[in-house]
Amino acid sequence: MKIDLRSDTITRPTREMQEAMWAAEVGDDVLGDDPTVNALQDKAAKLFGMEDALFCPSGTMTNQLAIRVHTRPGSDVICDKHSHIYLYEGGGIMLNAFSSVKLLEGDRGRLSAGQVAEAVSPEHDVHSTVTRLVSLENTMNKGGGCYYDFKEIEAIREVCTRRGIPLHLDGARLFNALVETGETPLQYGKVFDSISICLSKGLGCPIGSLLLGTSEMIREARRFRKVMGGGWRQAGFLAAAGIYALDHHVSRLKEDHRRARAIGEMFAGRPEVAEIFPVDTNIVIIRLNDGLAEQQYVSRLAEAGILAVTFGKGMVRFVTHLDFTDDHLDAMRSRLKTF
Repeated sequence: MKIDLRSDTITRPTREMQEAMWAAEVGDDVLGDDPTVNALQDKAAKLFGMEDALFCPSGTMTNQLAIRVHTRPGSDVICDKHSHIYLYEGGGIMLNAFSSVKLLEGDRGRLSAGQVAEAVSPEHDVHSTVTRLVSLENTMNKGGGCYYDFKEIEAIREVCTRRGIPLHLDGARLFNALVETGETPLQYGKVFDSISICLSKGLGCPIGSLLLGTSEMIREARRFRKVMGGGWRQAGFLAAAGIYALDHHVSRLKEDHRRARAIGEMFAGRPEVAEIFPVDTNIVIIRLNDGLAEQQYVSRLAEAGILAVTFGKGMVRFVTHLDFTDDHLDAMRSRLKTF
């Protein structure tokens, strides 16, 4: 039995999801007449209480579209230094939006309202970039799947409103946060100007992300999606998977979190482990003792049939997901005893 914990993106559609996909009514989405894509976009927009949504191939595209729409060349984006939009999107902020970044160091990637207020560029200073966007990430990948206190998000919203700056959410794993906190999508739709949610991580779809915002913003994002080559045709087969996931795969995320906590407990007290990040959702990050190479450790795990990824110097990451069951968990526990 292979135990694959490299990411929650490696899942395959369930039989029920496949049936929904093959039963989908489709059209040409570039022409705007794929009924299943339209239904997914309408469903997501209503779920968050936002005006419109745009279905895209990836979370990188939805994030980058939001940044491109909100900013202007020469402006800056405030985000944490470990943000996905900065570290893992190919330099898209600079390449696509011709914008700079203000990199802050938050609490495991979570920014405070005070940090944001201090980082906003001074008005009318010709020596400075113009701050045109603040971007938060929830849950925070590099922070080990930690999530925001919603009151802090509301405080950041107040700062942005006061300074006339849009607030964007990279919510690739937002539903992981919501099932833990009990907050609702509607609450998030009220405080963010744009939200990116990923369907192909914890929700188990084969592909796809959604960008949510105002009708005007989505119209502009649709144009830039086309420029990026992101227009697609009978995408309803994929959109049907998204509809199924939103209906059936949200509440079960707590199972992923329970198994992630069990993995954290497995590594607690192991002689080679110096630290385990708090396990808040479905991501487990361990820091190895000094002198241990993370790549060699991951290779040793692979030899034992456990797949993980390196995550920086001395760091290893495990991510639980739809295809990781209690049987896999028991097998992992057994293998680690002799590892």
